[in-house]
Amino acid sequence: MSEAEDQEPYRGGGHVLALAARNQAPKTKPPISFDRRELNQILNVYGRKVADGEWRDYAIDHLREKAVFSVFRRTSEVPLYQIVKQPKLARRQGAYALIAATGQILKRGHDLANVLRVIDRPLKLVVA
Repeated sequence: MSEAEDQEPYRGGGHVLALAARNQAPKTKPPISFDRRELNQILNVYGRKVADGEWRDYAIDHLREKAVFSVFRRTSEVPLYQIVKQPKLARRQGAYALIAATGQILKRGHDLANVLRVIDRPLKLVVA
């Protein structure tokens, strides 16, 4: 390059910027998560089960395609239940599923309250 070319501003920069903008890495989707209303419903059931002494620990996983709330009897065990939210299945089988420790799907549906009803049995009135 000559000194004149070094001092002259580069005029083709607009094309380089346009190519750089086009070749950016694709934006990754944020992980799926439970919203406040869903967590409130889940934690209400969880709180009752902890008070009864049935459950002791939980874990929440936010993945790309699903969110999982796992319930444990003891910390070192496999989860007793997994409450799964998969928005991809919302139109077909329902976004929510309740999965047992064996992997069996106990309930699937569009409404979280109906899915949680399987593990949160209603109180019965005892007449003496």
